[in-house]
Amino acid sequence: MGQIKAGAIEKGIFILEKGIPYLVVEREFVNPGKGSSFCRLKLKNLRNGAVLKITHKAQDNIDEIDVEDVDSQFLYSDGESYHFMNSETFDQYEVPVSGLEDKGYFMKEGDTYKVVRWGEEALDIKLPPKMDLIVTEAEEGVKGDTVTGASKYVKVETGLTVKVPIFIKQGEKIRISVDTKEYQERINS
Repeated sequence: MGQIKAGAIEKGIFILEKGIPYLVVEREFVNPGKGSSFCRLKLKNLRNGAVLKITHKAQDNIDEIDVEDVDSQFLYSDGESYHFMNSETFDQYEVPVSGLEDKGYFMKEGDTYKVVRWGEEALDIKLPPKMDLIVTEAEEGVKGDTVTGASKYVKVETGLTVKVPIFIKQGEKIRISVDTKEYQERINS
């Protein structure tokens, strides 16, 4: 763990605020002209997912925590925890679902993901920006419904419901943005 000036904090780093690990989600540097400059931070509590908005003077010392990305195979979820196996040591461990519920919509059993660990504690799961998932439930498009922009909702293999163009069918693979959970394109295998 090292110290960092609040003015040097960047989006995406991990810090300790009152003993709790946080991910910096947004950072705004403000130099008012009169008085000292400060940083407005939006932080995500990595233990429960809560968002904290806080302001620090640019010269404040903040604890930056050292984290490591561990390649881990996703085994399964039991609703309370995501179960992973470290790809190098084969040790199995759990990551609490709380605060990371949306990650489950983009993880497939057996696939490998980077789990952000701080000592023995798993803080986050890194996902690619886009995922290709198979449509498992889709209503048939209404015959003759060729209205431009017509859409419907489908369910993909991980349980996520996504709004898609009317022509998407069950069994097709679609690309979804992980950030917005929105349909991007159909993937022709």
